[in-house]
Amino acid sequence: MSNPSSPLIRAYNRIGLVTQIVVGLVAGCLLAWLWPEAAASVSLLGSLFVAGLKAVAPVLVFVLVTASLANHKRGQPTHIRPVLMLYALGTVSAAAVAVIASFMFPTSLTLVSQANDVVPPAGVGAVLQTLLFNVVDNPIHALIEGNFIGILAWAIGLGFAFRHARQSTRDLIADVSEGVTLIVKVIIGFAPLGIFGLVAGTLAESGFVALAGYLQLLVVLVGSMLFMALVVNPLIVFWQIRRNPYPLVFTCLRESGITAFFTRSSAANIPVNMQLCERLGLHKDTYSVSIPLGATINMGGAAITITVLTLAAVNTLGIVVDIPTAILLSLLAAVCACGASGVAGGSLLLIPLACSLFGISNDLAMQVVAVGFIIGVIQDSAETALNSSTDALFTAASCIAHGDVEGQVQAS
Repeated sequence: MSNPSSPLIRAYNRIGLVTQIVVGLVAGCLLAWLWPEAAASVSLLGSLFVAGLKAVAPVLVFVLVTASLANHKRGQPTHIRPVLMLYALGTVSAAAVAVIASFMFPTSLTLVSQANDVVPPAGVGAVLQTLLFNVVDNPIHALIEGNFIGILAWAIGLGFAFRHARQSTRDLIADVSEGVTLIVKVIIGFAPLGIFGLVAGTLAESGFVALAGYLQLLVVLVGSMLFMALVVNPLIVFWQIRRNPYPLVFTCLRESGITAFFTRSSAANIPVNMQLCERLGLHKDTYSVSIPLGATINMGGAAITITVLTLAAVNTLGIVVDIPTAILLSLLAAVCACGASGVAGGSLLLIPLACSLFGISNDLAMQVVAVGFIIGVIQDSAETALNSSTDALFTAASCIAHGDVEGQVQAS
């Protein structure tokens, strides 16, 4: 006996996930506008979606990396090093773009009360020490806390160890990997409902009235990120693949950036990027490592946030800084962001570190952090969208440049 709802289900599936997400986005905006009380209630859907992604991401990374390395065929190349070079180039370029934008459109801040509920790193040494301790973290603790540096370290170690295991053991690991991947696909299938809840809840709770006083700062921030996403990143990709980069750029922005914008979590977007890389036909041994690593160390968006807010504070206080010094100091803070990426507040916690390099006191720097939290509804969303979509973009560009793709879907 046929299921009467199956034609509706088939029609729904034919729409495509991105279109479904856009529909959820529009519906969330309309609900927040027309019925704010109900919009606040459906925010539970968004919270559940983000929690599901965050819950599955550490397990997915651990199992996928272990399985990929354990079943890696000898002679099959991977392209982690070129991807890491692209990550570094992207971060340097983002810092440069942010410095130039800050000098072209100098912004002054109206400093607010000090943010007492966050604790910034004490200095560069403390950040690097945190990074080193993350590498040697207990594997169970790393999985629970979402410490992807520690997860990767253990997964790589076990992956190489399991290369010497029996074939049946390696087959079991591969089967577990496929099972976790299936769970991820099920969770991502709920993305339209999740985005609907996130948009409705955010607009109902925060709105955008509070952001009006920081309009110029937001324009410089978001404008720098858009310039990076639509101009600089395509140039980097073109340098790699030597053909029109925009089909690939728009694919990554559409299928990774939109989701990351609303989840506001690079860790939560790891499963989305993994699935995107699989659809693009990229080699699993490459993207299973580069995507979770990128979520931790690819900090183009963070470089822009730290640089723009720090130089806004510099301009407010009348401190004169030349462009090369600004680029050098903002880069130092952005590179250190990988050590604090798992802490609540993300890149904002690196602002006191960057400000201290310009001689700005910690009290004033924490007021800048407070401004960052006020505009976070836009800043954090745009930053995460740029960071996460760039992870997938640079991974794909490197694989395409080295011919490590399947079929012709890589630029569709």
